[in-house]
Amino acid sequence: MNKNEPIYTISNAAKVLGVSVYTLRMYEREGLIIPFRKESNQRLYSENDIERLQCIQKTINEEKINIEGIRRILALLPCWNVINCSAEDRENCNYYYSFDKPCWMYNHKNNVCQVKECRECEVYNSFDNCGSIKKKLRDLLP
Repeated sequence: MNKNEPIYTISNAAKVLGVSVYTLRMYEREGLIIPFRKESNQRLYSENDIERLQCIQKTINEEKINIEGIRRILALLPCWNVINCSAEDRENCNYYYSFDKPCWMYNHKNNVCQVKECRECEVYNSFDNCGSIKKKLRDLLP
């Protein structure tokens, strides 16, 4: 099974996770998740999305870090190291100088990310569950 295949509707994902549809929409609005979108604009979620959402829930419920805290942590990720941006790309990137939201929440212009789909980006996909977030951070630190 392809863990990236969008198979869960928002209501099914909410049931699997034991949360409301409103909660999933809020996570999206806050930049914690980017669901797939059908042409009809219907949200769909993959197994990887479910794992990411379970990590978010665990962080909120067990680690007592709120949504703003999670968003701020994701905002500190050095995406330029993950995708090896040039100095010029970093210079033209609003995210490089920001600390309030993850890179995938920015409208990228005049840099390498302009042609990338955030949902498919290595940066976004590198942090799909709690274990991968910690491992990726360890790999990025000297």
